[in-house]
Amino acid sequence: MTTPTHEHAKAIDADRRRLLLGSGLTLGAVAFAGLGWTSRALAADPATVHVVIFDDTGRKLGDRAVPAVKKTVAQWHRQLSSAEFNILRESGTERAFSGSYSKPDRPGFYRCQGCGNALYSAATQFHSGTGWPSFWQPIAAENISRQSDGSFGMQRTAIACTQCESHLGHVFNDGPQPTGLRYCMNSVALRFVATGAA
Repeated sequence: MTTPTHEHAKAIDADRRRLLLGSGLTLGAVAFAGLGWTSRALAADPATVHVVIFDDTGRKLGDRAVPAVKKTVAQWHRQLSSAEFNILRESGTERAFSGSYSKPDRPGFYRCQGCGNALYSAATQFHSGTGWPSFWQPIAAENISRQSDGSFGMQRTAIACTQCESHLGHVFNDGPQPTGLRYCMNSVALRFVATGAA
């Protein structure tokens, strides 16, 4: 075996350095990209939620990231009546047939009493005979959230507003087609917005 010349040894050394440097840069780029992804994930603002926005004419404006509504108990007390506070913030239920909002005689939709988020279209409202406003679907699936509710020895699915986490009511599997669902809401949790004449 021949001994490499000084020049040949320098060329081999340079090749090794280029290979190591290239590998290091590649690993660094991967690590940096990973860190970038992590920092983006960590920087995602937990104080925002995605809802579908509707203007007061009922026109759908699209899916938007909006600030989550967070208030102190004292701030909610100042904003809401005692009945509204009991239902929206303490998951209460109004007495059957005690509220308003039988199916309206004009087109419109319902907003959350806590934050104004659009919740239900009057076009999906029906007479359920239960004593609470009932709907067969929300105005947008993104605008409500479902939570397991085991209160009063029953297993139910509670419905809350996505934007302010206010309790609205419950959903049941005994509604009309096309969904077969009954979103049974507390009327004091809702505010009707008329979009046309009776």
